Amino acid sequence: MATTRLDEIDRKILAELQADGRMTNVELAKRVGISAPPCLRRVRTLEESGYIRGYHGDVDAHVLGFEVQVFANVGLASQAESDLSAFEDRCREWPLVRECHMLNGEVDFILKCVAPDLSSFQSFLTGELLTTPNVESVKTSLVIRQAKDAPGVPFDVLEARLAKSA
Repeated sequence: MATTRLDEIDRKILAELQADGRMTNVELAKRVGISAPPCLRRVRTLEESGYIRGYHGDVDAHVLGFEVQVFANVGLASQAESDLSAFEDRCREWPLVRECHMLNGEVDFILKCVAPDLSSFQSFLTGELLTTPNVESVKTSLVIRQAKDAPGVPFDVLEARLAKSA
């Protein structure tokens, strides 16, 4: 399915599941205005097409004892594709790295990291990240507080864009 081929019902399904992935199919069908069997077929098609990548619980890191969140800007000595891929593979192995994004501009990657405490993060930083082959520079920023956490996409913006093009 291409984005332009999603109809209004598909987009409503995606928006509802993004807001609450635990609702029953019956509740989802009611919210989007169709019966349960076609709703389930649509959800399965959206999953198979890659629009829905999975379902996850929103776990509170602080409640679980992960008090430290850090963004690490990483510069590599080489940006050859094999070196970029090797670094990405290494990031997938590190449990404290929760997100890894390759960027253009002054830094090559930004990593979102969590740790139980500052000394745990410092051990990771000095013992793992800084000693990784091809890592040339690392600049870290400790998160003081989070003002917004809105996963997914803004469906109201998508709907407005589609309305303008119609």
